[in-house]
Amino acid sequence: MDYSVSNYETLLPLLLIPLLLLLSIKHIHANKKKELPLPPGPKPWPILGNIPHMTRKVHLTMSQFAKSHGPLISVKLGAQLIVVASSPAAAAEILKTRDRVFSARYISKSSPFEVSDFDRKAIVWASTCNDSWKSLRGLCRTELFSGRAIESQAAVRERKVGEMVEFLAGREGKVVDVGEIVFATVFNSLCNLFFSEDLLRLDDSKGKKASGLKSHIWKMMELATTPNIADFYPVLEPLDPQGLKKKTVKVVTQMFSVWESYIRERREIHESKFHGGEPRGDFLDVFLSNGFDDDKINWLFFELLTAGTEPTSTTVEWAMAELLKNGEAMSKVRGELNLEIGENTITESNASQLTFLNACIKETFRLHPPVPFLIPRRAPEACQVMNYLIPKDCQVVVNVWAIGRDPSVWEDPLSFRPERFVDNRSAVADFKGRDFELLPFGSGRRICPGLPMAAKQLPLILASLIKGFDWTLPGCDDPAKLDMSEKFGLTLQKEQPLLLVARKQST
Repeated sequence: MDYSVSNYETLLPLLLIPLLLLLSIKHIHANKKKELPLPPGPKPWPILGNIPHMTRKVHLTMSQFAKSHGPLISVKLGAQLIVVASSPAAAAEILKTRDRVFSARYISKSSPFEVSDFDRKAIVWASTCNDSWKSLRGLCRTELFSGRAIESQAAVRERKVGEMVEFLAGREGKVVDVGEIVFATVFNSLCNLFFSEDLLRLDDSKGKKASGLKSHIWKMMELATTPNIADFYPVLEPLDPQGLKKKTVKVVTQMFSVWESYIRERREIHESKFHGGEPRGDFLDVFLSNGFDDDKINWLFFELLTAGTEPTSTTVEWAMAELLKNGEAMSKVRGELNLEIGENTITESNASQLTFLNACIKETFRLHPPVPFLIPRRAPEACQVMNYLIPKDCQVVVNVWAIGRDPSVWEDPLSFRPERFVDNRSAVADFKGRDFELLPFGSGRRICPGLPMAAKQLPLILASLIKGFDWTLPGCDDPAKLDMSEKFGLTLQKEQPLLLVARKQST
């Protein structure tokens, strides 16, 4: 046998082949072992996934899942995978550490609008933080929500709250729907900033118009959170089996009709400004000056009005309900108002300095966040969160409601205790997206742009309601027995409207 070097050189590649195969197999197995798992969650059923496990109060169901499976869970609804974060640490991973990845928005199959349409005209629902979104966001921040703009608008909001107080004084001794009146007040405040007009009257047909607008907005909130079979099984999308697209178009059209005539008239004025017409300098004029078409203006007003009105009015309603149930907290608020405000007029400036009243607002945000789930985000590419795999295009949500009631985060979490925001470590927590224990407005790129306005408006409204009136339940029912049941939607409303009797506060 010839053992020359040349033969060894001939044999060497052949000898390497099985070695390379062995190394390749080992590498494949090693990669499989290293592949990250999905976040844990309840065991899904075949085809249906976890749909049989769901209830109408989805925020509560997801909270229960988190207690069993951990702060980051995955739930399978048909073919759709949803990842839910239910702790401050998990929320921080999504909204801060990987905010750039998760800044994409999940758009439901029930949407009647094309993604490209959203990306041209939307702020809240734009699918990505593209150049158009950045431009619109910057415009709103500069013209509507900057510190200078908020300060210059204070007189408008204070005037509208003053009209609310006068209206309630005229209804003394009669039953009023607190949520409806606050809704109309906030809506008109925004309409004056947008159109320089009131679109509602507090006494209009006993609130029927306000109720109609509020019902349209609530209907949109419900549609946005209605379980959609086309999301669970995308093959059914062309059929729209639940008619959700048709219902959504109807509600949006009804909302647009409320202010379309104002846009049409103002556009005529704007286009004829060199022939005697004078713009009013409100936000509608800003949009027109930037060359926005009617469709874009309609949609932007729809987003801004719904995002700015419903969460604020709902928060005030929950805060009033909690203070009525907790008489000691109400007494402290009244004492603070008497000491700090006295006979002076309540303004946004002095209301924002009321320590205990603002602690009550924080506590309301904790127990009753206006949005129980932050509006869904999407992972446009596969990524890792807390050592788990988040697949591409997966829907990702943060359960703010669960975080606010987590006993590992909050002492005595089910009790209304505003003191926690005054005299212990929770006192430093704010709701401006920096503290992930309290996230009513979200955080990161997609944080609610109206946060600065809400932070000023909420104390003003709540302080004015409490300073001006003594409040009782109809029939002098015991406020400790007030029904605090929730109605789940994109916002978390009181299931039973807060009906109260207002009497001018005795001096």
